[in-house]
Amino acid sequence: MTPLVPPELLCLGLFATTFALLLAGYPVAFTLAGTSLIFAGLGALLGVFDFALLSAFPQRIFATMSNEILVAVPLFVLMGVMLERSRIAEDLLDEMGRRARSLPGGLALAVTLVGALLAASTGIVGATVVTMGLISLPAMLRRGYSPAFACGSIAASGTLGQIIPPSIILVLLGDQLSTAYQKAQFDSGIFAPDTVTVTDLFAGALLPGGLLVGLYLAYQLAYARLNPAGAPAFPADTPEQDHAAGPASLLRTLAAPALLILAVLGSILAGIATPTEAAGMGAAGAFLLTALKLAPRHSREVYAGLAACAGLLALTSLFDLRVQRDAIEIHEKIAIAAAIVLSLVACGSLALATYRIGQARSDGVESVLGEVVRATARLCAMVFTILIGAALFSLVFRGLNGDVWLENALSQLPGGAAGAILVVMAVMFLLGFFLDFLEIVFIVVPIVAPILLKMEIAPGEPVSPVWLGVMIAVNLQTSFLTPPFGFSLFFLRGVAPQEVKTADIYRGVAPFIGLQLLCLVLIWMMPGLATWLPAALYGR
Repeated sequence: MTPLVPPELLCLGLFATTFALLLAGYPVAFTLAGTSLIFAGLGALLGVFDFALLSAFPQRIFATMSNEILVAVPLFVLMGVMLERSRIAEDLLDEMGRRARSLPGGLALAVTLVGALLAASTGIVGATVVTMGLISLPAMLRRGYSPAFACGSIAASGTLGQIIPPSIILVLLGDQLSTAYQKAQFDSGIFAPDTVTVTDLFAGALLPGGLLVGLYLAYQLAYARLNPAGAPAFPADTPEQDHAAGPASLLRTLAAPALLILAVLGSILAGIATPTEAAGMGAAGAFLLTALKLAPRHSREVYAGLAACAGLLALTSLFDLRVQRDAIEIHEKIAIAAAIVLSLVACGSLALATYRIGQARSDGVESVLGEVVRATARLCAMVFTILIGAALFSLVFRGLNGDVWLENALSQLPGGAAGAILVVMAVMFLLGFFLDFLEIVFIVVPIVAPILLKMEIAPGEPVSPVWLGVMIAVNLQTSFLTPPFGFSLFFLRGVAPQEVKTADIYRGVAPFIGLQLLCLVLIWMMPGLATWLPAALYGR
């Protein structure tokens, strides 16, 4: 029996209605879930949707709750918010700005380098843009920098948290791609599928992230050389500043974020810890570093905790510390005993650090700990509520045979897999004007990724999930910068002085958008930029 309304039409209506409601400002998670239920009901009335499919929804929620990878999200968020509230970013910007003051464009170079460090230690785009906008933009304008150049440097550097690991978007994208890759292989008749992990995506994004930072720095150096009036060098204000900016000051400022990056990202890439375990270690390290900054009189207990964490990391990399084994060598028993002692020291130090942070006050009103916990809970609640709503959306979309219709549409595009990927990238770029990366990762990726991963980019060469994930991440980062709706531009506009015009921000980001697109083209032309490091480290 021919249905009264083709299910493809309902799929288009589902997308259009959801998009319209999101633009109208309705909450994302409830828009996704509510619209999906309405169209599921319409589909059932028209005989093109089976309500029994919704019985899989509780299983999807349970799978989300029991997903160990997603535990890394609140831990990374906690680490980033704690470091942002501890003013470590301000110290970095101040120190790097003093170091680069004598170079033409030195402040812009400092902003890019600090943006890369903050990206690798926090991964929170909005906080990075706002922090650098509040601190660096007034200083750059006072020194005679072009408003457009200054705004472009800050907005672009603040988005590096999208691509440089450990990034929250890479954690969420890696989880979605892992599921999509397994589904693609099952649909292709492969019942012993290969896997792709968040660790693979971290490794794959490292070189493209470094390439992007290099492109930013090269442009800023060229701009300062060709237009010295728009990015002037300046001398030290006083001899005391020269003395204050000695090597010891630089070491103190850079040591904390550098060690945290090394511990978190290094342990993940080396295979010592999973992303979730490394996120837990990073959150603990952020607590200790914040306590060291807020309560320097109690530095001994913090240093003891940091040393204990470093010792645990070293023992984990050198010895097998599992206790549930039949045969344990004597040297391993000693290592296990030492690990137990170090764990007790680390836990005690972390408890004291938490107490010190709870005693500290933010602006003399609220405790820093309460502020951090509230901000973390708010952001994580948003992420996981959207994830649940998106799960219902994708379930209804597939129940209306939307995935079959979309696969047929993409497979008929000229150019095969390359044409399909280009169309998907263009759609994601446009959606990035209006939607946050969470909606795109949770709505679009689960639908299109299984289709793309079944295709072959060349005869006998399937689409690499790591390469596709890195392309998506860089693409979304580009849309964050693109006028008139780029989120990074809104963050910067909110904290920029009144004399800075919106047109200055738009002009300033234009060259960086070009660099982003150049990076996308380079990754497209040279997939090894994304796939070489995971293959070298893990053989896949």
